[in-house]
Amino acid sequence: ISACLVGSEMCIRDRECVAAAAAKDAYNWGYDPYHYTVPEGSYATDPDGTDRTVEFRQMVKSLNEDGLRVVMDVVYNHTTSSGQAKTSVLDKIVPGYYQRLLADGSVANSTCCSNTAPENAMMGKLVVDSILTWAKEYKVDGFRFDLMGHHPKANILAVRKALDTLTLEKDGVDGKKIILYGEGWNFGEIADDARFVQATQKNMAGTGIATFSDRARDAVRGGGPFDADPGVQGFASGLYTDPNTSTANGTEAQQRARLLHYQDLIKVGLSGNLADYSFTDTAGNQVKGSQVDYNGSPAGYADEPGDALAYADAHDNESLYDALTFKLPASTSTADRSRMQVLAMATAALSQGPALSQAGTDLLRSKSLDRNSYDSGDWFNAIHWDCDAGNGFGRGLPPAADNEDKWPFAEPLLTSTTAPGCSEIDGASSAYQDLLRIRTDEPAFHLSTTGQVQEKLGFPLSGKDETPGVITMRLGDLVVVFNATTTTQQQTVKGAEGAGYRLHPTQADGSDEVVKTATFEAGSGTFTVPARTVAVFSR
Repeated sequence: ISACLVGSEMCIRDRECVAAAAAKDAYNWGYDPYHYTVPEGSYATDPDGTDRTVEFRQMVKSLNEDGLRVVMDVVYNHTTSSGQAKTSVLDKIVPGYYQRLLADGSVANSTCCSNTAPENAMMGKLVVDSILTWAKEYKVDGFRFDLMGHHPKANILAVRKALDTLTLEKDGVDGKKIILYGEGWNFGEIADDARFVQATQKNMAGTGIATFSDRARDAVRGGGPFDADPGVQGFASGLYTDPNTSTANGTEAQQRARLLHYQDLIKVGLSGNLADYSFTDTAGNQVKGSQVDYNGSPAGYADEPGDALAYADAHDNESLYDALTFKLPASTSTADRSRMQVLAMATAALSQGPALSQAGTDLLRSKSLDRNSYDSGDWFNAIHWDCDAGNGFGRGLPPAADNEDKWPFAEPLLTSTTAPGCSEIDGASSAYQDLLRIRTDEPAFHLSTTGQVQEKLGFPLSGKDETPGVITMRLGDLVVVFNATTTTQQQTVKGAEGAGYRLHPTQADGSDEVVKTATFEAGSGTFTVPARTVAVFSR
């Protein structure tokens, strides 16, 4: 790539070089399944021999010895090709069986490539047998199902049942400790259970197999990942409280109303996306999570904590930093951008149930506004662990294939927005790590039943007088204030008078000097939290 750069010419050559190499290099996220139960070999010192198998096992073993668990992204919903294509395997074995067919006999490709048909017995068996091999022979600790909604619910439950039979004595692994989660999206030729009961968000509730929750994600970021105008703002990107110039946000009154609704969606997310969790919404009504609207669907769909997985960004679509670049006012300082990044991540990290953050997000990882980097190589996908190398922002214009519609928005930002330096990158990472320590150490963030959540979790200032841009959460003996506004906010909580709240010791002893100015006034029960800050108070 570097050989393509010409002086200070911005972006264009980078984009062209990446595009030219995309189909020829070995980088594609591993989303082109060929042989499902063979390690993808581009990482191996010798991909043509047994090293690819041995080195994968050594990698898992080494990570386990370092105290880490390994979750494998599995893509059983499609194959890289079908028919008589060179990389077609299953369709050559039994034509028209392993691939899902449409009414005209063609292979469905709603997943991006040739869809498989795990509703057919032997394809379903292949999924189960393959997972068991990865668990037993490679000791993989968990599996994340790509487009899990394209599988039958029965198929995913069969995987769970088969894993649960594995024991240390017999198989060298405790299958009950292997975690499963996936994308429960509902679309394509099988949408709305058209061919079978799918493994979608609503259908997987109560199974203990989590699905990604887009509810709070969209509320935090603003809009949706496929908006024509990426400037649509949300809770953590300045909607109403720090408006940008995008007309897509509507009038001031519309922004205020949408922000308050977003805050209700985030509250549902903080509960673990529970369908039956009851709270007062911003209109002053007593509602359940399932009664809060999310684009025409119930926001809350989980039966118990653990059914929904909270996140602010993942590998799909723009990274969180890039999404905030599109949405925050262009004049926002790098310091304030980093604070909003932490605040956005906190809505997932401090929720009930499992939470996920994309690798490098705490380091303000940018893909230079590339929305679909699966084939963009390391030029856009690299995680810059050394802050002196920057965060990746401004590496070049993103490749044309999936970003052309956003170029008018992206190019001026890439040429005028200042990339963060070590102060912002290290500061964001340290602040987020403090929040993770609090999540890990405080039992209140690990409630196991809806009843416990209902008893422990509340939003004492929710109602018609709720402050736009501020969410105050009470969780057992903790109080958490999410202040997404540009000014210091005071939140007076009835019943907190005389209580011995103080800033949580982890934050009080942490690296973020701003959060250390957060205070509690016992006489009035008032929590004071600086702008763009998440403060956790304990007693």
